[in-house]
Amino acid sequence: MEPIEINAGGWYLRALRADERIDDRPALVDGGITDPDYVVRRALEWDDETHFSWAVCVPTTAEMVAEIGATPEGDGTAVISGWARDGYDTALADGRTAVRRFVQGALGLEPRDIPVDR
Repeated sequence: MEPIEINAGGWYLRALRADERIDDRPALVDGGITDPDYVVRRALEWDDETHFSWAVCVPTTAEMVAEIGATPEGDGTAVISGWARDGYDTALADGRTAVRRFVQGALGLEPRDIPVDR
């Protein structure tokens, strides 16, 4: 599946990027993620539909402030997880709401939240 962009009101959700136009890796480091292949791995997970992830971004700058993921389970559910940079808990909450709607409406799965990663 190709990554799906989501409008979450005051936030814009898109696939993670590390290219000449947008580089989410500094934001990932702020979130404690230092794996150099993380963005590539997330893209591959979209391709094989094992995990769907979104960078929650400021719409005017495309700056990543949080990440939300949905992992399909074999029982008709999808585990929703995420983390936010300091000061962006509202972005995470708003984004999770939008991702839950996507999981139900587009994927036909029942979202199951796990606590916010810190």
